[in-house]
Amino acid sequence: MQEFQRVRLGFWENSGRVLSQRELDEQLGIAVALLEEENQSRRGSREGRGPNVDRHRHSRGKNLMEDYFIPQSLYSDVYFRGRYRMQPHLFNKVMHDICNYDEYFVQKRICAGNLGLLPEQKFTAVIRMLAYRSSADQVDEIARMGNSTVLESLVRFCDAVETLYTRDYLRRPTPRDLQRLLQKAESRRFPGMTGSIDCMHW
Repeated sequence: MQEFQRVRLGFWENSGRVLSQRELDEQLGIAVALLEEENQSRRGSREGRGPNVDRHRHSRGKNLMEDYFIPQSLYSDVYFRGRYRMQPHLFNKVMHDICNYDEYFVQKRICAGNLGLLPEQKFTAVIRMLAYRSSADQVDEIARMGNSTVLESLVRFCDAVETLYTRDYLRRPTPRDLQRLLQKAESRRFPGMTGSIDCMHW
């Protein structure tokens, strides 16, 4: 803004003498460019919103892939199991199924022409919220996603899981299922117990 004011004052100071058309065009061009730059820095993705935060989401996506999702990742499957509450092969299966069901999770180019978020970033944010009761702000630090994107990912993920897996996994157990679960629990020294959350990780 100060630079724009300086150019504008210079224009009025020079208005006492006759400016050449070229000088006038240059000063007006500089003033317009500075004003546009100032407006761009103030404006968010929609009119009236604050400026967007540059979260460096692409570098964080690359780091996330190197940490967990490439063959020689930084953290082993043991760390993955502890942090995601599931084995990597299960995570990959769920991610594959849901990406095929809802293309929202597939990485694509956004309006500006840049690549959007990786599916792994969206799924990491959702799993952390569900597994650890994290808030959208907390997973922003991990996956570099804004609150609205995190919450939309969460809602879409839950809808997809309900649609895809209700028939096989989210139903009431049959008598045969119940017998199998009771035998499994008894072999682990929990006789007569089914569906205990405390025993899920045994």
